[in-house]
Amino acid sequence: MRSTLRLLAAALLVVPVLTGTASAADPAPTPPTGHAGQPRQVGEEEVVSVALDGSAPAGAVERPGSWYVKIHFTDLRLVGGDVLTVADPTGAETYRYEADVRASGTASVDGTGFWAMSVTGDRAAVALTGRDGGRPHPGSRVRVDRITRGHTPAESAAAAERAPRSICGANDYRDAVCYRTSNPGEFGRTGAVARLLRNGRSLCTAWRVGPNNRMLTNNHCFTSGAGIEVWFDYQCDTCGGTTTGTVTKVLVSSVLKTSTALDYTLFSVTDFDKLAPFGHLALDERVPDVGEEMYVVGHPSGKPKKVSLHDDQNAGGYCTVSGVRVDGDSPQSDIAYRCDTEGGSSGSPVLSRRTHRVVGLHHWGGCPNQGVRIDLVAAEVNPLL
Repeated sequence: MRSTLRLLAAALLVVPVLTGTASAADPAPTPPTGHAGQPRQVGEEEVVSVALDGSAPAGAVERPGSWYVKIHFTDLRLVGGDVLTVADPTGAETYRYEADVRASGTASVDGTGFWAMSVTGDRAAVALTGRDGGRPHPGSRVRVDRITRGHTPAESAAAAERAPRSICGANDYRDAVCYRTSNPGEFGRTGAVARLLRNGRSLCTAWRVGPNNRMLTNNHCFTSGAGIEVWFDYQCDTCGGTTTGTVTKVLVSSVLKTSTALDYTLFSVTDFDKLAPFGHLALDERVPDVGEEMYVVGHPSGKPKKVSLHDDQNAGGYCTVSGVRVDGDSPQSDIAYRCDTEGGSSGSPVLSRRTHRVVGLHHWGGCPNQGVRIDLVAAEVNPLL
């Protein structure tokens, strides 16, 4: 691996950045009416055309200010055990692809090639190398034909201004780590919550339900798992900070059950063993009480993980359930609350402070915000958990 990274570093000194010719791609799917800006589009697709081969084996894709880069490859031919790598500039996040790209567990294969796993940050190094990290065979080749890249801070701010508002009063959500000491019960449930990157361009939230390879999000986030990344531990290291630690990324493996009426999708992921450190959430299979204190854990606007626990418009200070058996996608299917959410919060767990179990699946914004009653979801998915 060290020799591979040395080759990457050396190649980047002499190989031009792969800028290609950019063109706008089709926009991300528009969420159904009523889901109030959720999921949130956070990236753009570009068409490029850059070839790598044995004589020009390495380069980089850079989009300054973007918070991730995701690359699509076509015409892959690896001779004699050669390897294609995609990495961040430090090599801390590195993905390796051999001739059978599916074996990597990090490739989303389509009709023209495959999408590599995204690289966090605004620069991704790509290289063809020999299996031992040396130069590749002269006959090895690959072509980059598309990329997606995350919005810059300015683009994200502009998108937020256009989005329907689901911040109820002042914005009270905070970084998950802010509650490590003051609210250990709430903080202890945050590890099981993950961010979804859908087709490299839009976001939702999902979470582990039970100890097995099962996760829940909204039906309006996806019904087919192709190309969906699941990011665990994408959260700030310090309260109010701007840096995150190492993110664990897996792919959606299969959709097990989905419902438009209750707006849920139950799914499994690849490389499930990687997720053991993050724990799981349990379901509270009852209708919560009006006035019961609760909280939402998710990734509003795709930000590092937040906890929405406080409500500045409530004299008690905490978010509470303001309504039950509220009409959602189905009659009386939802609970209502004024916990702050934004686009990207779709699929977040809504938890009771009484039990620290999930009572709702967040899916609507608009103040009050709404989540699907988890007792209704549980009645359909329990046999599969």
